[in-house]
Amino acid sequence: MGLLDSFEKGLERAVNSAFAKTFRSGIQPVEIASALRREIDTKAAVVSRDRILAPSSFVVHLSDDDTAAMRGLGAGLTDELRALLSKHARAQGYSFPGPLTIAIESDDKVATGTVTVISGAADERVTWQAIVEVDGSRHPLGKARTVIGRGSDADITIGDAGSSRKHAEVLWDGERAMLRDLGSTNGTKVDGQKVREAPLPSDTVVTIGRTDLVFRIVPVADRGDDATRAFGAL
Repeated sequence: MGLLDSFEKGLERAVNSAFAKTFRSGIQPVEIASALRREIDTKAAVVSRDRILAPSSFVVHLSDDDTAAMRGLGAGLTDELRALLSKHARAQGYSFPGPLTIAIESDDKVATGTVTVISGAADERVTWQAIVEVDGSRHPLGKARTVIGRGSDADITIGDAGSSRKHAEVLWDGERAMLRDLGSTNGTKVDGQKVREAPLPSDTVVTIGRTDLVFRIVPVADRGDDATRAFGAL
């Protein structure tokens, strides 16, 4: 089922058929979804072999009449649009530099029945951060060598009796990552295969003992203040 088919089914849940008749002379909600998809596909930029960055902020410009009709649907419309755009981004492998936002605004330069979409990334500078996820917790890799193991002196400590005190290490140079087993008793697996050393693409699963860790490379948005936020693909 395609994006617009999914949207039409979601729209049927959000509004009844009598209310939907008010859209016949103006913009259709499904046309907004289509315009958002075109905008994100057009603006998505390949920043490395396995990273595609997409805009995260969208403003939909409609005529006064179309804006009034869409706002009559309430928050359900923008929630549905955001969910569909997130689903499309996941399917395409896009990453967002910040929270995904969609706003609908009236524009007297836009004719009834047409839609204009403006996108951006909220003026954020974007860099890339390596992280390791353990039991839902994210551990940013802030240095070139990160040791993982059971010992209290490991950089990332896991409470698994099947792991060694210093079990494995992740080497990160800001662009690429490598996993290296540190002579552990029970060994280390990458995506189910036992290894002594292996490259780590984003979304790789590393198994130490009975614990699964996920290595990811995510965009980090810096707005120029002291707050830095990391986001994965939605």
